Amino acid sequence: MTSIRRWLLGWLIAGLGAAVLTAGYGIFHTARSEASELFDYELRTVALSLPATLTDGKSLQHRGPDFEGLAEDRLFIEIWGNAETPVYTSLGGIDLPRFPAGIRTIEHQEVHWRVFGSRQGDRFVQVAQPVSVRNDLALRLALRTLWPLGLFFPAIILIVLLVVGRALSPLERISDALAARSLNSLAPLHLDRRTPVELEALVNALNDLLNRLDIASRTQRTFVADAAHELRSPLAALKLQIQAAERDGSLASPGTFERIKGRVDRMIHLVHQLLILAREDAPRADQFEVVSLRALAEHAVAEASFLAEAGNIDLGLDFADRSTTDDPYNIHAEAAGIQVLLNNVIDNAIRYTPEHGKVDVILARNGAEANVAVVDSGPGIPEAELDRVCDRFYRSVGTKGQGSGLGLAIAARIAHRHNVTLGLRNNKPGPGLSVVLTGLRSARKS
Repeated sequence: MTSIRRWLLGWLIAGLGAAVLTAGYGIFHTARSEASELFDYELRTVALSLPATLTDGKSLQHRGPDFEGLAEDRLFIEIWGNAETPVYTSLGGIDLPRFPAGIRTIEHQEVHWRVFGSRQGDRFVQVAQPVSVRNDLALRLALRTLWPLGLFFPAIILIVLLVVGRALSPLERISDALAARSLNSLAPLHLDRRTPVELEALVNALNDLLNRLDIASRTQRTFVADAAHELRSPLAALKLQIQAAERDGSLASPGTFERIKGRVDRMIHLVHQLLILAREDAPRADQFEVVSLRALAEHAVAEASFLAEAGNIDLGLDFADRSTTDDPYNIHAEAAGIQVLLNNVIDNAIRYTPEHGKVDVILARNGAEANVAVVDSGPGIPEAELDRVCDRFYRSVGTKGQGSGLGLAIAARIAHRHNVTLGLRNNKPGPGLSVVLTGLRSARKS
């Protein structure tokens, strides 16, 4: 696994080292160039300043003040007259040939020389110097310039270590804060003034993740609590009914089996509703598409027709405007969610409508919106309870049906996710309840 600290330190120290080496190389060549210019000037000055009477080494020993400080191991001087052999050489053991006038770099006997020659009347003066002398001086100048940088290089590395450690300390604080939390703590992280701006996006993303985990955790706990609470009563009633049937010997009678079957059907319906509610509560990305509200309503009516026939209830699909009977009522919605909503509302209306009653599913348009209403001829809901019937597990006092109290809660949750309104109102002046879904965005096809 890659370490940001090691990566930063490695590249910073390597970069500093490369910079020091590059600076040293540049300083050396700069010093060498300047030294070369200085020594070239020295060669020219010496050649032009030699006295005309200089013909042997003894004369050089008695040179004037202009030659003070001139070291014989740094300069090699030769003077020619009209003869082919030099009349004067400053150092013995060196056989350097005569070169044309001017300044140049030559190689003689595997030694590089810098040579300056000058014609002065009847004589020719040549002054030479080993290139190594210039390189040594340039190296000494570079070392004198670079030694402070070399001395402070460890200090620079220490500063880099401290700066990188200080820059990464906010990450360590965030890690320590998360590590110190309990398993049940999903509270958001709080930014302080020491948190860099660059980490704000990371902290916000972590807080968003913690918030979603908290919602999912609370949804799970709510589902488990609701399931345990709602299943406890029917399971206990089923157990008591079976025990009573065993005691009185009526376990095999058709009536007992019918009652047991009814209890099991109720629990199956309750579990199904709980699972749908848990799915609706779980955060997820909505996948809206163009669907036919009419097709969904027809499917919901067809599925509920068996329950309606069992209760002798007239169930049908109608249109507020008769001229739109061929309109597919295309809308932007999640087909599965709207289908569950219609199924629950229609099922709820049938269950609370008395025998020989009537339930109508009515489609309508309102400008760029499509609406659907489920109107029944049941007892309706007391006005004081209209705002509470969409709460989970809420059932009106005196209700005779065997519902779970989740149908309208699920419908309201789906409506909220679609950003539409689910309204309930009692029919006036007639009996019954109207559940109206408004605000579905139309998607007319050209």
